[in-house]
Amino acid sequence: MKPNRSIPQPTVIPVLYYPDVRAAVAWLSAAFGFRERVQIGESHRSQMIAGDGGAVILGDIRRDRCPPRAGEVTHCVVVRVEDARTHCARAQAHGAIILDELTDFPYGERQYTAADLAGHQWTFSETLADVAPESWGGISVHPG
Repeated sequence: MKPNRSIPQPTVIPVLYYPDVRAAVAWLSAAFGFRERVQIGESHRSQMIAGDGGAVILGDIRRDRCPPRAGEVTHCVVVRVEDARTHCARAQAHGAIILDELTDFPYGERQYTAADLAGHQWTFSETLADVAPESWGGISVHPG
C-alpha cells in the first residue's frame, strides 16, 4: 500500500460518530490513552491513534450518522493493550462504564469491555499467552 500522511496506515480503520467530536477526542485521550493524529475542521472529524498501530476516526453527527442508541449494540471495537488491568482502572477513573469486568479467557487473552461517553463499546485485550485456537475449540482456517 502506498503511504499517505493524510490517513492512518492500518488496513482497517473504524469510523465512529459522536455528538461532540472535540469532547470525544479529550475523553478518549484521557480515558483510553488514544492520541489525536489529525484534526479536520473545528469539530468535523479527528483521526486518533490507538497503541502502536491502531487507528479510529471520529466523525460528527449529520444526516444519517448517529452514535449508538440506548439499549442497542451495533458494534464493538477491539483494541490490544499491554496491561488490561491498569488500562481498565484508568478508564474507570475517567467515567467509562465497565460492561464486562476483566476476565482471563482460555484463548490467552485478558479482556474487559467498556462504553465510552457516546455509548460506543470497546473491548481492551491483553495477550497472556500464545494459544493454539484448537486448544479451546477454535479452528485455524487460514493460519498466519
